[in-house]
Amino acid sequence: MLLTVGELARRCGLTVRTLHHYDTIGLLKPSVRSAAGYRLYDRANIERLHRIRALHQLGLSLAAIGDALSGPQAPLPEVIDRQIASLDRELAKAALLRERLLRLRIQLDTGQSPDLADWLDTLETMTMYEKYFSADELKTLPLHTDPDVLPEWRALVTAVQAAMDRGATAQDHDAQLLALRWMTMLGRGTGNNPAYLLRLLDINEQEPCMRERSGITRELERFVEQSLIAARLSIFAHYLDAREMERMQAHYGAQMHAWPVLIAELRHAMNDQLPPAHPHVQAKARRWMELFFAYAGDDPATHARIREAYAKEPDLRSGSSVDEPLLAYVRSAWESVQAATH
Repeated sequence: MLLTVGELARRCGLTVRTLHHYDTIGLLKPSVRSAAGYRLYDRANIERLHRIRALHQLGLSLAAIGDALSGPQAPLPEVIDRQIASLDRELAKAALLRERLLRLRIQLDTGQSPDLADWLDTLETMTMYEKYFSADELKTLPLHTDPDVLPEWRALVTAVQAAMDRGATAQDHDAQLLALRWMTMLGRGTGNNPAYLLRLLDINEQEPCMRERSGITRELERFVEQSLIAARLSIFAHYLDAREMERMQAHYGAQMHAWPVLIAELRHAMNDQLPPAHPHVQAKARRWMELFFAYAGDDPATHARIREAYAKEPDLRSGSSVDEPLLAYVRSAWESVQAATH
């Protein structure tokens, strides 16, 4: 069956001008022309048009669509699956918005006076998250699903800023308590998922408006980091002698930004069921031990005391996503490294 340009436009909901434009730029050439010169489209044209529209809905430009269709093409069922996944994401967003609107309506119906500005700001923040997380991931991100998390974060940011404004330092006990609470909130807000933590850090770096909206300035971040290091060193002081603490004070925290990436990589490998003896996992275990030795030194007795502190003091690992299964995984990988070198 052949369709004229007008019939195809009418059947697929496009304009004739759009189809003419596709023809002009070489994106969708009609199979044949009638004796009178009219464009005629066959089944292959219609299948190609479906691919064009599917890729367009996924956000590709016409130039990018042309490039995509000029090479090996994915089977049509795969293209349709991508469309379905895209629609599922949109439906999830719509369902989440509907849930929030219903919650707002209930508040209004019961005579409550919700802070509309705060609610709209929360919604804008959630929309920002949708640029960095899939619909399925957002379902497991407490910052996105738990209505109590964001208000608690705002209260914590306000408390930290107030401490800074009154001249608190990282050595002050109240600043250290705030930093430990910060890590607890990080774990809660991310569901203890290190990959989610890294993406939230990316949002802060890539989206300047997010810092302005959240109040988490670079200065505030540095204050929390310094207070956290001081808080954890004060915990270690209950387990280590003066010589050991001197080394810890000189080196602990120097590589704190390297740990989340490494933890996320190991967690991903473990979830993918890579065996501890796999070269990729062994490389990560070597990096783990390198970071550990950098602040712990080479004395096995010191290592034992540090591990005792980690075992007995939850605040030393709060918000890090490090748990016993991950530690066992790293230990097995490190043992395989040592076995291979002897």
